[in-house]
Amino acid sequence: MSREAVRRLFSPSICASCRTKIIRPSFLVRPFTTTPTRFADDPTPPPPARSGLGSLASLSASFASSQKERGHNSAPSDWLNAGLDEEISKLYTDQYSLQQQLVEPPPHHLHIYCTKHNTHITLTKPNYDAIMSVSAGNIGFRKAGRGSYDAAYQLAAYVLSRIQDQGLLREILRLEIVLRGFGQGREAVTKAILGSEGRNIRNKVIKVTDATRLKFGGARSPKPRRLG
Repeated sequence: MSREAVRRLFSPSICASCRTKIIRPSFLVRPFTTTPTRFADDPTPPPPARSGLGSLASLSASFASSQKERGHNSAPSDWLNAGLDEEISKLYTDQYSLQQQLVEPPPHHLHIYCTKHNTHITLTKPNYDAIMSVSAGNIGFRKAGRGSYDAAYQLAAYVLSRIQDQGLLREILRLEIVLRGFGQGREAVTKAILGSEGRNIRNKVIKVTDATRLKFGGARSPKPRRLG
């Protein structure tokens, strides 16, 4: 059949009754379906109806045969199988992540803010509601002593002992440590957690995060202090 006849066949100006009078070529397939067109004089029996993965296999086979008739050497069956495997793996991945969220509870947070002049430790719930918040000034250190190494170490030991005395170890199943600042208390609190003071809570730590803020633009910094 010529191209003009094919164009007339699909032209919207031709009515449906006139369109059926035109002889359709054997290579044309009905739109929106994967079943090839069969004629009354075709001796080939129709393929058996399948469902599930069988229909996918028949679809792949029909695509492969049509590609071979058109002279293409590609294998759409491989492409379909790869797409099916990708969808199945994505489904299992999403299901596994959902199960992990249901099985593993959200962690508590231990925020350690270490400045040049003081050290602050705050224990929060998974929704970031504060349970306790203590600084070096609350345990008796004053003025320049609040920013010392010894003050931060004693503060960490005090917080860890309070967590145990108040029975919070039964509630804290998973703990995330959030460090901020580069004062002397950063190393002191780390030593306390790794030492004998933190033996009961050390096995609950699942993540250590550094939340130190970095300046990016903003206002002009104060001039550096010059001594002497």
